[in-house]
Amino acid sequence: GEVYDVAIDMRKNSASFGQWFGTLLSATNKRQLWVPAGFAHGFYVTSETAEFVYKCTDYYAPEHEISVKWDDPMLNIDWPILANTKPSLSAKDELGLPFNEAPTF
Repeated sequence: GEVYDVAIDMRKNSASFGQWFGTLLSATNKRQLWVPAGFAHGFYVTSETAEFVYKCTDYYAPEHEISVKWDDPMLNIDWPILANTKPSLSAKDELGLPFNEAPTF
């Protein structure tokens, strides 16, 4: 499969605060994306299906998880979504916060 993987700098004192980076990851291109601490992370499956695995620096703690609105106009992420379609979102991601209301580091 293939995913479009995105990282957003949430570090308020960073020169790149609020900027994002996105890249396609697939079994074919064998790319990986390292997302540093202080960044938000999201992905969009661009193929019919995909197996997506990621590692964390600590144990998973869902009570500390926060979502940023995937289509926040302030971020203006260029998701590779087909025209006139909406992505399938988890319940948590449906409730994503606007970037300017999300916690920063």
